[in-house]
Amino acid sequence: MNHTFHIPVLGLGYSIDTPLKVAKYGISSVVSIVDDELTERMRKFHQENAGEEYRLIGKHEADSRAKRITAYLNLLDRLVEKQFSALLEQQFEADGDLVQYFELIPDHLPLKKKYLQMMSLPDGDEKRNVQKLLKAAMQPGHIDVNIMSKVDKANYNARKEYTGDDFTDALAAMRGFAKSTLKSSIIISAGLNPRLYAYMEHCDSFFPDEKGNIQKKIILKVSDFRSALIQAKMLAKKGLWVSEFRIESGLNCGGHAFATEGFLLGPILEEFKTKRQELFAELQDMYIAALHSKTLTAPPFRTQRITAQGGIGTAEEHQFLMNYYQLDAAGWGSPFLLVPEATNVDEETLSDLVSSKADDFYVSNSSPLGVLFNNFKKSTAEEQRITRLQNGRPGSPCTKKFLCTNTEFTKEPICTASRQYQNLKLKELKSHAISLTKEKYQQLFEHITEKVCLCEGLCASTYLKLGIIKPKESNAVSICPGPNIAFFSGRYSLKEMINHIYGRQNLLEGVVRPNLFINELQLYVDYLKKDIAAQFDELNTKKEKYFAKFKAQLLNGINYYKELIPELKLQGNMAVEEMMTQLILAEKNLGQFSLSAVAV
Repeated sequence: MNHTFHIPVLGLGYSIDTPLKVAKYGISSVVSIVDDELTERMRKFHQENAGEEYRLIGKHEADSRAKRITAYLNLLDRLVEKQFSALLEQQFEADGDLVQYFELIPDHLPLKKKYLQMMSLPDGDEKRNVQKLLKAAMQPGHIDVNIMSKVDKANYNARKEYTGDDFTDALAAMRGFAKSTLKSSIIISAGLNPRLYAYMEHCDSFFPDEKGNIQKKIILKVSDFRSALIQAKMLAKKGLWVSEFRIESGLNCGGHAFATEGFLLGPILEEFKTKRQELFAELQDMYIAALHSKTLTAPPFRTQRITAQGGIGTAEEHQFLMNYYQLDAAGWGSPFLLVPEATNVDEETLSDLVSSKADDFYVSNSSPLGVLFNNFKKSTAEEQRITRLQNGRPGSPCTKKFLCTNTEFTKEPICTASRQYQNLKLKELKSHAISLTKEKYQQLFEHITEKVCLCEGLCASTYLKLGIIKPKESNAVSICPGPNIAFFSGRYSLKEMINHIYGRQNLLEGVVRPNLFINELQLYVDYLKKDIAAQFDELNTKKEKYFAKFKAQLLNGINYYKELIPELKLQGNMAVEEMMTQLILAEKNLGQFSLSAVAV
């Protein structure tokens, strides 16, 4: 690829059509396929805008979820191919998209140097020949897709009969991707789903053809080396090759935050770096053996990329990760929410993001999945939640039902953000009120009512921006930027953001910002303190051992960063002047971190 960064998935709707905006420039991005209602509405919007005839795939059609996803991905593939073909027909003219393609790529790449050389040549045969070579080296960005493996709701027909394992949400989405025309990757996130992996073994597009080519590749989004190895081995034994490990910071990222047990990004990347060849060799042996058992020929060339994302904010940080940890690319997510050319953020939310302060962004328990979720205090969804509480109407109407997983009160799963669930749960809470302190009752009340509807909220901004929101449809917006966005305070063009990533421009001029390793460390220290405080009344030996291990891992991480400082200085500033002071302070705070102190 001609770029060293990618744009990760951003909620449901924020990057749903990002490939149509950036792929022609060689930039890869990720589309969520959790919500097939969203993909269907976006297909209608873009197909009609492109002058194509649109036919609705109704939700009651057989296998409608998979069909809707396939149809939308095919549309993206087709439209990007048209865009890119049109780009290749252009001349090298100032302000044209063809020139923009080359202006955006990193300056150190041979292709960029060849382009600059061409621009200095006089008109003639030599210049035209170089231009042909440049066009031959161009390639569009990948249209990759994301599945949260644990978002795998069971589905029932009109007679309340279970439709079967092949028609659960995750498996139907996987089928939708597998049947599409895309030659790209599926990014599997949010943990291990053995049933999903077993289903993938029956999808031919993940296996090599007679020429050894694999149409669909697999990327695992992971938070540590151990989980990466476990999942990749399960897949390799089925003849499924993991082409990339995408390492994401547990807390210094957007969307759902899957906190590790105190393992920090730097030490995790170090482990991948030192064990990379060992990992490749172990998986390769399993993979080849599995293919032979299926009478398939292994591809002659197997590669395994390592990338990372979460909290990267400067060109120095980007380049250090690439150089020192030998990464193949790095992901830049939340800052692109401030780039209208790349993502779907409605005007009101965008203005609020631009004017926000650091404390407007926080890690919450608002996700119905029961996983930490990065939230924005100024979001209209949060305002709506508070208003409903004040009006004595907690919870949300549940229309899409993607996150229905709770069977505490009902036979069929319901969503913990729904009005139905919260009313039942609060009724139960009131029945135990006499045995609870006022403080404990309020704590439990807030825990129940903090959940918000993400199915609607993470799509609303897209519908508002495109002007396709339906009458009576909720326009309350949920948005989930990572904490790193707090350091950016503007709306930027695509060129400005990419120039910032590659060090040609500094969008954080004058901003005081610790480097990404310190930011993440501070997030983990705060998380540990809050976690202990939340569970203090129910502490037992097992939990105490967990907290002690968590603290020990953070201290190991601090020692690692102390030893890393000389390397940081060698390869760029990365705000290391205060780094040792901040590490010593964090170490001191953790040293004073006792269970009794946290309880106070």
